[in-house]
Amino acid sequence: MHAPTDPTWSSWPAPAKLNLFLRITGRRADGYHLLQTVFRLLDWGDTIRLRPRGDGRVVRHGASVAGVAEHDDLTVRAALLLQKESNCTQGADIVIEKRIPAGGGFGGGSSDAATVLVALNALWGVDFEVDRLAGLGLRLGADVPVFVRGDNAWAEGIGEVLHPIELPAAWYVLADPGVHAPTAALFQSSELTRDAAPATMADFVTGKPLGNAFEPVLRQREAAVEAAFAALSRIGSPRLTGSGSGCFVEFATRESAEAALLELPPGLRAWTAGGVRRSSLRDALEAQVNS
Repeated sequence: MHAPTDPTWSSWPAPAKLNLFLRITGRRADGYHLLQTVFRLLDWGDTIRLRPRGDGRVVRHGASVAGVAEHDDLTVRAALLLQKESNCTQGADIVIEKRIPAGGGFGGGSSDAATVLVALNALWGVDFEVDRLAGLGLRLGADVPVFVRGDNAWAEGIGEVLHPIELPAAWYVLADPGVHAPTAALFQSSELTRDAAPATMADFVTGKPLGNAFEPVLRQREAAVEAAFAALSRIGSPRLTGSGSGCFVEFATRESAEAALLELPPGLRAWTAGGVRRSSLRDALEAQVNS
């Protein structure tokens, strides 16, 4: 496959995200946990390359992502779901250029799936409205709708009740301890706080420490996560993102983030990324529509 140079392919961003805090406030009758969080979209992430097919097949090319079988891959499932719901007879070739580490809490799989939904909706001429696409995304995972909509958001429910929020410019030092955190097991942990008092948007805006419910659990269970927090504490106040092992420290400027990165020990996988006002996927979609 020659996706990068073949003009029959198109390239689409799948941006990463951070959870600037994450609280668990209760549980629904069906067992799903009720959350509060703020999603911050980043200028860094994966790239999805797509090529429509006329035979209706959906085919993922390249090496498997973190050992995920093709039929379990969220990008394949997203394409098949859109195909089924729209009665589309077209198929697609899919290539995933991974940069977002699996299990880090940076939203890689969810963002990849959202990009496939949004991009194939345009490439196939399905023209579903964004609300319908977000609804399809929710069937794939609770984090998919925020990537479909493409705005920084205050989120509640299981993460699908989204309210766009304006966030100040910020840069981040991100770190990947290399631990694939098992989300289901973490949710079952006896140490997890599941009944936190609901936060308000005013709490967040005024800088009240809201924390991440999974941080104490992961720091206790995973030595690599604790070591990453210790290293990042040299440059600021580290936080955990999502239910993964990824950590971050926030800075006001790119220069301060890049200077802080140089102070970290060489054994820690770390890099910088900028927060954005809206997803680069929305920019790519507008470019596709206007081309």
